[in-house]
Amino acid sequence: MPMGSDLVIMDGAAPARLPWEKRPHGEPGTVGQPLRLIARDSGEYLFVGLRGGGGAPCAQESAADVLLGPGDICFYDLHRPSVLDFPERFRLKVFLLPRELLGLARSDVPRLTNAPVTAASRLGTLLSPFLSDLADTAAVSRSTVGEMLVWNAVSLLSTLATEHLAEQARSEPGARVPLVSEIVEFIDRHLRDAELSPEMIARAHHISVRYLHKLFKDEGTTVGRLIQRRRLEECRRALTLGSWDHMTIAAVARRWGFRSPTHFSRVFRAAYGMSPSEWRGDAQRCGRPVRG
Repeated sequence: MPMGSDLVIMDGAAPARLPWEKRPHGEPGTVGQPLRLIARDSGEYLFVGLRGGGGAPCAQESAADVLLGPGDICFYDLHRPSVLDFPERFRLKVFLLPRELLGLARSDVPRLTNAPVTAASRLGTLLSPFLSDLADTAAVSRSTVGEMLVWNAVSLLSTLATEHLAEQARSEPGARVPLVSEIVEFIDRHLRDAELSPEMIARAHHISVRYLHKLFKDEGTTVGRLIQRRRLEECRRALTLGSWDHMTIAAVARRWGFRSPTHFSRVFRAAYGMSPSEWRGDAQRCGRPVRG
């Protein structure tokens, strides 16, 4: 199982509290009013608890009530108390994992926790039933199969989080979506180019480097962080899939634009909590898909 990850299946009746991280003395890892998660009906719900969020909750997060329907996927911060307000009996399937494992920045967590993925949405229609079935199968499978299913869940949840954040950005008033989206697509197409830089990106889009940095500052990140995050995600995927086992870790890093294997190992460990070789070794022991 990926380091720090877990799967919890709960049956219960309201009121209830979701599991969250504790400080050594047993107190919740935050202060302020709990975020209320209110169910509109009894049924099954999918929750994704994120470790590594933290930070003081803003007024909007503390005051907001999040309404949920059966089949909705709700992200929540393990370091902030969340209270369920469910009128009848319910079933929860809870994935607990570090935000770094999903490739999320700390600033991404509040945006995810205030906007559940509804079962009727494009993403929810595709992934809600699949994640539900995957949780059931992983819970009763022998350990090696269960571990492989958990790796698949991590991959799906990473995709879900990234796409959900992108959909939110597209819906925000005044967002410079067309140009930013075009630049992000350009970055993805050129990740393997070690020369990819803000200067190269700005030239290709006929804008100044200063304006490029302003665009991504408005998005809550920087061009450099985005490039590094996307390269790390691709390297992580390659090290997880068996079809890349013929390549050394240094070769995988070079393929996705990292010039220095030492630098790659350092930023990989910082992002995912283990070295690239440990990640590949865990994936090999757990069993994993072979397609690239």
